[in-house]
Amino acid sequence: MKVSELAKRAGVTKDTIRHYVAIGLLDASRDPDNGYQIFTERALSRLQFIKTARQLGLRLDDIQAIFADAAHDHSPCPRVRELIADRIQETRKTIQELSLLCDRMESSMVAWQDMPDGEPDGHSICRLIESQMDH
Repeated sequence: MKVSELAKRAGVTKDTIRHYVAIGLLDASRDPDNGYQIFTERALSRLQFIKTARQLGLRLDDIQAIFADAAHDHSPCPRVRELIADRIQETRKTIQELSLLCDRMESSMVAWQDMPDGEPDGHSICRLIESQMDH
């Protein structure tokens, strides 16, 4: 199947497929008549695996390592458990940081409610943001 058909069947963009081919996650052969990339059902299966792994928070380099383990007849499952445990910690940290950011944004909105709009005067760009520089 061509890139466009694979993209449609997998629900991804053609650029995504081309990127995955470029970094070695997917293999394609070339049609000798026109040079188009041709993909097999195996590519579709791998693409579905990649999508699921991405939905679980795995990165492309993680997925490459998983594929490498499988290609060498090693179970990738221990690696997957470790990677997911790492991503859980990273995600919890990101959630905490985003929660703090949201608190700062809400606090700023409250503080700015009664502040007048200011015009840039060569010394000031936006007084709202500048009022937060001390904090």
